[in-house]
Amino acid sequence: MSERQRVIVVLCVGMTKRLLPLAPTMAKLAQQGWSRSFVEILPAVTCTAQATLLTGRLPAEHGIVANGWLYRDTMEVRFWQQSNRLIQCEPLYVTAKRRAQRRGWDFRCAKLFWWFNQGADVAYSITPKPYYGADGNKIFGITGRPADLPLSAEAKLGRFPFETFWGPLAGYPCTEWIARCTSWILEQYRPDLTLVYLPHLDYDLLRYGPGRTNLAKLVAEIDQAFRIIWDTAMQEGAQVVVVSEYGHLDVSRPIYINRYLREQGYLVVRPGPFGEQLETFESQAFAVCDHQICHIYVREAHLIPRIRDQVATLPGIAKTYIGEEREEIGLCHERSGEIIALSQPDAWFAYPFWLDNRCAPDYARTVDIHRKPGFDPCELFFDPQLWWPRGRMIWRFIQKKLGFRVLLDIVPLDATIVGGSHGLVAQDPLDRPIFIGVGAAPPEPCPMTYFRDWLLSLLDLAEE
Repeated sequence: MSERQRVIVVLCVGMTKRLLPLAPTMAKLAQQGWSRSFVEILPAVTCTAQATLLTGRLPAEHGIVANGWLYRDTMEVRFWQQSNRLIQCEPLYVTAKRRAQRRGWDFRCAKLFWWFNQGADVAYSITPKPYYGADGNKIFGITGRPADLPLSAEAKLGRFPFETFWGPLAGYPCTEWIARCTSWILEQYRPDLTLVYLPHLDYDLLRYGPGRTNLAKLVAEIDQAFRIIWDTAMQEGAQVVVVSEYGHLDVSRPIYINRYLREQGYLVVRPGPFGEQLETFESQAFAVCDHQICHIYVREAHLIPRIRDQVATLPGIAKTYIGEEREEIGLCHERSGEIIALSQPDAWFAYPFWLDNRCAPDYARTVDIHRKPGFDPCELFFDPQLWWPRGRMIWRFIQKKLGFRVLLDIVPLDATIVGGSHGLVAQDPLDRPIFIGVGAAPPEPCPMTYFRDWLLSLLDLAEE
């Protein structure tokens, strides 16, 4: 292998061995090398899985215990934070750069739409980052390194279709743009390592679940985007690797655990002009919900066993962990809840804490990933109770352009509309996340912690 082997890691979220036959380009790559299944990290969610891929460590060490958690110093729940400093172990691009420098190499990494992008020690990066005005307005945008790279990318490729990256319009256009951007960066800058995230499979599999999704169409689209990167990689002599974070499950029942905690007197809200708000300081217990896992934060230690016993009886909950029991699932960390609950495969945790939709906080009916104290897949839908919701959305945008302060209130509050989820270890190995590569084949199934050292070895930067 050449000393300067260039590698492209394509993260196709949601890709599994079951779906691989529907993706001819990825299947061809697997035939040229091998395909394995990853053993999921708990929780099997984006931020946790990516942190493990980057560090080779479990959440108990790298600290990314979910897509969001309670920040105990301010008692704020924050989701989808982009700071690279949140990862408490060294990511592989830092390790690779240090080892390369010892050998006199100028190692350059491109990190495209992977999480924890801001402040990452990479040569090139692009990630979504809206502009927020003092008047509450939000304008879509991307940011990155060097500072002029996002502007150059949009000048070359057109505006990044941010509205298709998340929300009711989420779909293929953002994935195609990311693929074309990756191709352009490969040709323009020739990085040694390129990490690229293609999100497209995630959307409909969350909306409808694998059982109600047109899988042939969906996977053909992701394979089409992958082909853009593959073709450029072949021209550039770069090696392509495919990884995934998790597979999806069909679900049929949300678990409203915060409503239960409120009914039992543990969760406290503050009523006000913008709807009820969760009072984290005053609550004895509340849950931060993330797909099929929830972290329950309990203020007083003596209440932990009692609350655990109570929530363990809720329909849809499979297992609960407290104290050192959390080590069994690699989540014994200060950011974790005092109680961790996992759902049954056909259930998932919904974050709502209000008992009457008329009292819902104003953000509940909007796409507002940073304000909600939990993950909300309802953001992928237009509210079916609205007459012509797309027209409502257009009218709201017009009102915003005219200077009016209005909410883009198009999201449903009924969590039963959601058909898919993830977060657990798959019951069938075919539904585990996939790992496609070349060279020495890893074990089957492959621990996700294996990937970091394997990739460094492929880059000829194994530990000396």
